[in-house]
Parts: sequence; C-alpha cells; structure tokens
Amino acid sequence: MYIAAKGQPNQLEELRQLISTHPIVPFKGTEIDKYDILFDLDFDDTPEQISQYIHLENKLIVVGTVKVQLEELYAELGTLPSTTIIGMNTLPTFINRPLVECCATHPNDEAIATEKLKELGLETRFVKSRVGLVTPRIVCMIINEAYYTVQEGTASREDIDLGMRLGTAYPKGPFAWSQEIGLDHVYETLEALYQDTKDERYKICHLLKTEYLASFATEK
Repeated sequence: MYIAAKGQPNQLEELRQLISTHPIVPFKGTEIDKYDILFDLDFDDTPEQISQYIHLENKLIVVGTVKVQLEELYAELGTLPSTTIIGMNTLPTFINRPLVECCATHPNDEAIATEKLKELGLETRFVKSRVGLVTPRIVCMIINEAYYTVQEGTASREDIDLGMRLGTAYPKGPFAWSQEIGLDHVYETLEALYQDTKDERYKICHLLKTEYLASFATEK
C-alpha cells in the first residue's frame, strides 16, 4: 500500500507515530495517481486543494476538516467526488490517538475508509460531518471559556490549568493545550464555528483574539 502525506512537520510526525507499521512518503502532486491513500493534514487551511482530489478514482483521500465542511466544498464545485474522500480531526495533538475521529458524507465512503484504515491498524470513530467535528469543538470552546475567565480576573492561567487537571482528569489544562495545538488553530476553529453557527458559545474572547493577532507581530 502506497501512502503519502502532506502537512506541517508536527502533524506529519504524529501521523508517522500513528501508522508506524507502514512507510509514509511526502506528497508530490505530480505522482498523485501512484498513491493508494493520501493524508492531507492541513487541508482545512488550503481547501482549494479539493479540486485536485475530487476527480481521482480508486483512492482514499483523508483530509483535515476541522475548519471546513466537505459538503460545502462540493456544493461550491457543483459536483461530488469520484473517489473516496473523508474528513479527519488533524489538529496537532489529536492525530496520534487510539481512536481516530473522522467524518464522511456518504455511508459507502465510511465503509470503504473504515476497512482501508483498519488495514493500517487504525480504529476509527465516524462523527457527523460538520465544522468543528466533535472533539475540537469541545476543546476549543473550553479554551475560549478559560480565556474569558482570565480576562475577567476570576482566576490565573496557572490556577485554571491546575484545576482542570485535578478536577476533571484532563491530561492538560486549557492554556497548556492551546499552546500545543497552536493558538492559530484554536482561533481559526472558533471563528469557523461562529461563522457556521452564530452561536455565542463560540464568540472569540477578546484576550484570545489579541494574543492571536500579536503572534503575527512576533513572527515578523
């Protein structure tokens, strides 16, 4: 089985740890017809790539779909894919997990993907195809609420992280987790969720937004 992947270095490292029994080669657009399975881990930052995948045949394309919804992309193109395309939670820290969170737009795609990924030793859990999926939606909302708590002066970041770990048995607190995920991913996921739902739960805390914008000045 010929597997290729593209994404950020930390995402690719997680994927290699997840699929340690099979070699994974870097994705090359000129060789796309050679791949049996392609993982596009940062797809939701460049969703225009869908036009490169949608007319392929007899492939399994696994794309990161935390910030975008596959059905919306198909609607914009005005066509359905000729091959099997599924979404996956590919945010950093969520890839190398015992249960891989995925979504599909058709039961046949789910069945085909489940079987092929099982051959790689992966156990999947398919959730509804929607912006934020399930786990990223919950975790990013918790991080956002933690920022509101700090902004209001109710508690410190250290106290919140400690309280979450001791009180809920979470592996890490929301601020430590946001650093590992990347504040840019947290912000962009929340923004996508708010634009999709207009739910006040996903309205981005001003403090979080300020730190997100400040990161660009730091990079320069």
